[in-house]
Amino acid sequence: MYLQVTDVEYKGNYTLKCTFSNGAVKDVDLSPVLDAPAFRDLKDKDKFKQFGLDETIFWYNGADIAPEWLFQNGRTCVD
Repeated sequence: MYLQVTDVEYKGNYTLKCTFSNGAVKDVDLSPVLDAPAFRDLKDKDKFKQFGLDETIFWYNGADIAPEWLFQNGRTCVD
């Protein structure tokens, strides 16, 4: 299955609510990846919140993250 992020919403801190092409909706805490070189700039929450969506989430600095990682590391939303 080809998994895509079809919608994303900022929830606070470093958590994004992601809707996937398979219908799942998950909250994903991205704080564990912020020490990786591509994501360090995003520790600044103002920069973190400036994401875009094109089948997955990406940022101004060229960082992006695989939809599969988001899906596997997310928690199913209950709200």
